[in-house]
Amino acid sequence: MKKTSLILSIVAIVISVATIVLSFVCGHSKSNKAAVAGEQIEAVAGDVVYVRLDYVLNNYDMAADLSSALDSKAQAIQDDLQKQGRKLESDAKSFENQYNKGLLTRSAAEQQQQSLMQREQDLNNLSQQKSAELQEESIVMNNQIMDAIQTFLTAFNEEHQFGAIIGVTDAANMVIFGNQALDITQAVVDGLNAEYIKTRNANN
Repeated sequence: MKKTSLILSIVAIVISVATIVLSFVCGHSKSNKAAVAGEQIEAVAGDVVYVRLDYVLNNYDMAADLSSALDSKAQAIQDDLQKQGRKLESDAKSFENQYNKGLLTRSAAEQQQQSLMQREQDLNNLSQQKSAELQEESIVMNNQIMDAIQTFLTAFNEEHQFGAIIGVTDAANMVIFGNQALDITQAVVDGLNAEYIKTRNANN
């Protein structure tokens, strides 16, 4: 029964791919907080200041909550795909065993084999669909977080009137050297979290 063996191999591949994709989505969204001492803003109106976005994202409570929710959803999807994959593998083995013992007519064997192949295809399609949905949700989540940061910084600068606020990351650091007094990162994180806590409490 080469076709049946092929089904089992494909099922294993489907589940492996689903696990890898979902793990990538989860891993991409997880927060890794770093402990950095907060500093008072020493920059004055007109100064060009900068914000370390990596630190902001890793210490923003809204980002952590949204990431945790997406992680939980991804884990549930992964568990469901693996459960369906194990059931399909079990049914395929049962079919192969019955066929080898001559317990199925040719017609019944063909019908069951066709059904197993269709289930394998459906599972593969479901895996791809869920992976695409999670990636889309990850993009939307990131957009929500960045929009909240942008909105906060706009209001923040109305108060402080800096000449410019530069966003820097470890991967694209435009500040070769910067006076620590011009680093407003901690103040931004504190302000973002204070606003988010008010919103979260109001919704609970």
